[in-house]
Amino acid sequence: MEKIIKSIYENYLHSVGIGKVADYIPPLANVPPDKYAISVCTIEGEKYNIGNYTEKFSIQSISKVLTLSMLAPMVGKEIWECVGKEPSGSPFNSLVQLEYEKGIPRNPFINAGALVITDKLLQLVPDFNEKLLEYVRSLAGSEDIHYNKEVSDSEYTTGERNKALAHLMKSFGNFKGKVSQVFRSYCNQCSIEMSTMQLAQTFLFLANKGINPLNGEQVVSYRDSKRINALMLTCGFYDESGDFAYRVGMPGKSGVGGGIVAVIPGKLSIAVWSPELNGHGNSCRGIATLADFTTELGISVF
Repeated sequence: MEKIIKSIYENYLHSVGIGKVADYIPPLANVPPDKYAISVCTIEGEKYNIGNYTEKFSIQSISKVLTLSMLAPMVGKEIWECVGKEPSGSPFNSLVQLEYEKGIPRNPFINAGALVITDKLLQLVPDFNEKLLEYVRSLAGSEDIHYNKEVSDSEYTTGERNKALAHLMKSFGNFKGKVSQVFRSYCNQCSIEMSTMQLAQTFLFLANKGINPLNGEQVVSYRDSKRINALMLTCGFYDESGDFAYRVGMPGKSGVGGGIVAVIPGKLSIAVWSPELNGHGNSCRGIATLADFTTELGISVF
């Protein structure tokens, strides 16, 4: 595996200029576009890293998987009364679809769905902002994970469409908390900074039937692990999810910080970071890297 990862990395090392770094969140616009890292963790404890794998970046929408997995054991199937399980086929911040479907977001990984999940967590978890960091640090096996206040503040002040999504859901009765408070927590979670090395370790529980291999803790049930993986496969890349499943064949989740994390159940997790995005908001080089990874190793879920 190490030889294949190195070969893929070297093949794409100079593939810069094919996408655009996210600039609608001002601090992200300053990230050098040539950053590139790959990290793999297996459930047997093997680790493979190459590139800028110790550098931290804003995980953005990748955090939506973590808040969903945090909430799932608390509420069970009731979660699906406030958010759906279907691909959106629309941009991640669409207002039109949300109004048409009477304030029920299509899935937990579009912005409206993640806002509903955060709203529920704030109702159930005292000191949610601190508890979320504790949760992520436990999964990663690292205390060196923090919110980036500059990124969070920037998203809060420029996120008028996201606030509109929350207010629209509130008008339909599918949002209980104060919009400003929930949105602040949502911006915090998106601003979490991690390296690919930390991110691959964090998601390994979803490759291991919901069990954190670092401490043997059952983070989510096997049933929830299976369902979260299914949602990542069908909804993890916004309106490019079908193409990602076709090209890569792994459950995964992207973020506009340029990160992608994906898993092969029973085998491994892999995180890639490359900041340049395509028109769907997904890392250009990250998707190409993962497509070659599953092809060269012959280990997709299909």
